[in-house]
Amino acid sequence: MLRILPFVMLLYFVSFLDRVNVGFAAMTMNKAIGLSPTAFGFGGGLFFIGYFLFEVPSNLILNRVGARLWIARVMVSWGLVSAASAFVVGPNSFYALRFILGAAEAGFFPGIILYLSQWFPSRQRAVAAAWFMAAVPISTAIGSPISGAIMQMPPIAGLADWQLLYILEAIPAVLLGFVVLKVMTDDPEKANWLQPQERDWLVAKLKAEAEVRHAQAGHTSGAWSALRDPRVLILGLIYFGTSAGLYTLGLWAPLIIRQYGFSAWQTGLLAGIPSVLAVVAMVLWARHSDRSEERTWHVVIPCVVACIGFVLAGMASTALFVILALLIVNIGVSAAKAPLWAMPSMFLSGAGAAAGIAMINSVGNLGGFVGPFVIGWLKSQTGGYTAGLYVVGATLAVSAAVTLWLSRQHQAGAPQVAR
Repeated sequence: MLRILPFVMLLYFVSFLDRVNVGFAAMTMNKAIGLSPTAFGFGGGLFFIGYFLFEVPSNLILNRVGARLWIARVMVSWGLVSAASAFVVGPNSFYALRFILGAAEAGFFPGIILYLSQWFPSRQRAVAAAWFMAAVPISTAIGSPISGAIMQMPPIAGLADWQLLYILEAIPAVLLGFVVLKVMTDDPEKANWLQPQERDWLVAKLKAEAEVRHAQAGHTSGAWSALRDPRVLILGLIYFGTSAGLYTLGLWAPLIIRQYGFSAWQTGLLAGIPSVLAVVAMVLWARHSDRSEERTWHVVIPCVVACIGFVLAGMASTALFVILALLIVNIGVSAAKAPLWAMPSMFLSGAGAAAGIAMINSVGNLGGFVGPFVIGWLKSQTGGYTAGLYVVGATLAVSAAVTLWLSRQHQAGAPQVAR
């Protein structure tokens, strides 16, 4: 945990920062290159179309060549593309760079989830995933004020504030790509930094769990079998709602808060505050899920909480009310993710895990396209954020309902997915 989790958290911190800093860049970029709210929401969401198309192939390559080499490639390529976003000149180039950024980053998140499943026994898996995914609210909490501060910088070398934002926040991704080659180890058998008895115990424990899973009915280890498994698509649908909520926050929260007259730096600070509590909630909720070995209600309850938060945000008429509502959304969306990502490894392994986890993530992340786009389109139609926030809240209600349905199917005798 000490060797792996802080490092993969750092990688995801930088990844998410580069993925959503477009929300801060939009404060001046949209006017500079002529983006309407609909065009911004569409372009912001195009990231996930590129992500969707290249996710499964990328994760299968990672499973073949190893996480160390492939994660390094992903980070360098997405850093270069993110920096290139500073030079978009209009809607079409904005759309193209967002799509290419998604293609460049495809495989990172499911690759790390797969990597963690190869290192952590099942009783520690949700907590490990929670610490990894805690990088998202931490990125918002720390990265938002930083992004806001960069957006108040004067032009340098003819580059506007939004251009400086893209370039400065892309540099860590490229540098860390080379660090990955030094720090990451592909599997426990090669972990010379572990004591021999620790390494032997871990290898034996993971092998024993794998043998138990293979003996269970409904276990899937082949890539094509995993892609055809209805449970994979169902988990992707559940993840769709949480992704719609997460990226609505990432892309639109700065603009929603900014409308109350705050400066760029104040907006970043206020956007980051809810994320601090979300980190605590995420880790504690995942720990409870691991200890109780229960996943279903640990997904359902946070999804309902996040849905309520979006409804309250749509009703809000003051800055304080909006921030409190976004706090509720942050806690709900963040807490749901770790128990959800503990489910696939209960019935997937090997190439099946690589393909299945990537498919869940790629289908689910289409919510990252739909959520931001719906907010932008409905804002153009209605002049406000209320209708869009209600729609995104509804996707989380669907996630909660589908999770309960999946649990009922299991109890009725379907193959094991969740308890």
